[in-house]
Amino acid sequence: MKKNLSVVSLVLTGCLSAASPLASPLFAQQQTVAATPSVAERSKQLSSLLNEIWQDQLKHQPEYASSLGDKRYNDQLSDYSVEAVNASLARGRVFLEKLAQIDTTGLTKQEVLSRDLMVRNLSDDQEAARFKEWEMPVNQFGGFHTGLPQLVDDLSFETVKDYDDWIARLQKVPTVFSQNMTNMQLGMDEHRVPPAYLLEKVVAQTEAIASQKPADTPFARPLKKFPASISAADQKRITSDMLEAIQTNVLPYYQRFGRFLKAQYVPAGRKEPGVWALPDGDEYYAFRVRQSTTMNKTPEEIHQIGLDEVKRDETEMLEIVKKLGFSDIKSFSAALKANPKEHPASAEALLSAYKGYIAAMQPKLPSLFGTLPKAKLEVVPVPDYIAKDQAAAYYNPGSLDGKRPGRVYVNTYNVTERSLAPVEAVSYHEGIPGHHLQIAISQELTGLPEFRKNSYYTAYTEGWGLYSERLGKEIGFYQDPYSDYGRLEADIWRAIRLVVDTGVHSKHWTRQQMVDYFHEHSAIDETNIQSEVDRYIAWPGQALGYKMGQLKILELRKKAETELGPKFDLKGFHDTVLDSGALPMDVLEQQVDAWIAAQKK
Repeated sequence: MKKNLSVVSLVLTGCLSAASPLASPLFAQQQTVAATPSVAERSKQLSSLLNEIWQDQLKHQPEYASSLGDKRYNDQLSDYSVEAVNASLARGRVFLEKLAQIDTTGLTKQEVLSRDLMVRNLSDDQEAARFKEWEMPVNQFGGFHTGLPQLVDDLSFETVKDYDDWIARLQKVPTVFSQNMTNMQLGMDEHRVPPAYLLEKVVAQTEAIASQKPADTPFARPLKKFPASISAADQKRITSDMLEAIQTNVLPYYQRFGRFLKAQYVPAGRKEPGVWALPDGDEYYAFRVRQSTTMNKTPEEIHQIGLDEVKRDETEMLEIVKKLGFSDIKSFSAALKANPKEHPASAEALLSAYKGYIAAMQPKLPSLFGTLPKAKLEVVPVPDYIAKDQAAAYYNPGSLDGKRPGRVYVNTYNVTERSLAPVEAVSYHEGIPGHHLQIAISQELTGLPEFRKNSYYTAYTEGWGLYSERLGKEIGFYQDPYSDYGRLEADIWRAIRLVVDTGVHSKHWTRQQMVDYFHEHSAIDETNIQSEVDRYIAWPGQALGYKMGQLKILELRKKAETELGPKFDLKGFHDTVLDSGALPMDVLEQQVDAWIAAQKK
């Protein structure tokens, strides 16, 4: 799943450290200082405070608000200045103090959980600040330079005001570039810079937009089709104003940014791919590992888990290839690559394959889940200007009002070299019963504060996506042995991530060692290997959440099956996992344990 790049603070969570306000004597002391209000009063107080924090996030992350369908800030862009970062952290500390003053005695379990999760989130933000991630705001996998044009896809253009808001945003683009370039210069001074070779890809992305005519840019996409309700005169004025804003406020700053990258930033880029080379690099990676997995596992432990999982997957893969008449995985992989039937003939063919698998899964859902989402799902291609450096597929959630459906984005770059074998597994992961089902259910939950409905934890969300790939096998899919092999290939892909991510960022591997390990243990196509390796380098720790999350969900299910025996109900287990929204994995374990205890009674 690809998250909107404007989502920075509240959705990025890690484990509770000893430094957290929840763990401090001050937190406990503050709860007992004043006379305790009634349960109803404290419940209302907590609800109001959580909403205040949520509204603060939307106000200061207007792109995120827009992605949810909230149009109040559609004429605004985020403030990326250091002053804004410091102000956000200061507001976070005030919110933590207010949360500490609320006694949760007598409140419902969900209310206590909401309070604890928010404290955890805000504490995590405070801890993250020491690593100054805002000083490295761009890489080939994302950043404001690609986030701005992608924002168009999250917006609806139904009224004149919608268009005027977009024009107002375009007029603020110069400030966004100036603020980020200032932060990047500070990062250069402090040696917090991404690898130089990745930044060369950012140059290419930037110049691809900078060289376009205003009407051909993604920023002008709203002009392609006007609603009938907008008059001809308004259409003419809007077209003129929007193209003028792109010509004056957007393209010159992409051009300026491209020159800055080539002249100053790329030459300052670090030579080593691993984040260990950054100031406090080992501590930063440990933080990112904890943040991504929401578990207390060291990079060394995760590396070994990856090695073990790779061996397990290879054993299952070998069984399939021998049934297909091949002696080993290498010979099968070579034949797979050479078989034109196992590669899409066109972009349309690849998109159709995804749509077909998702459609076939749909009628199976009622037997697996008590709660099903209302939100629609569509399959669309990844935008051309970012396709070369993007993953094979990713999911973007729909808007909260249901007007924009959830979308599975499929990468059609180099389409004829891509393999069809993993498409079935990826369809279940990104679509249903994976990301779309899980996230849409979360967004549609009632009785929870808004931040809970929209929370994201990598291990939970991506772990569920990977669990969903395996779930398809359990209910009779993957009838084609090539697709079943593709399922295992997708699984070993995530196991390899544990090895190479910890390899490069903790064990000081080179990029070539990462590529070599991929080649040695998979038949993943070269296009994906190259972009994936660069993704792990650009986004340290993120890729660990998939396999670690999946293994935890499988562990919890096995525990429930063992303890409940014939009382185990798969639909009930799935609803327990999904019906409280996204959770850290340690909290999810507590939820499942409580469900097991209730079923025993």
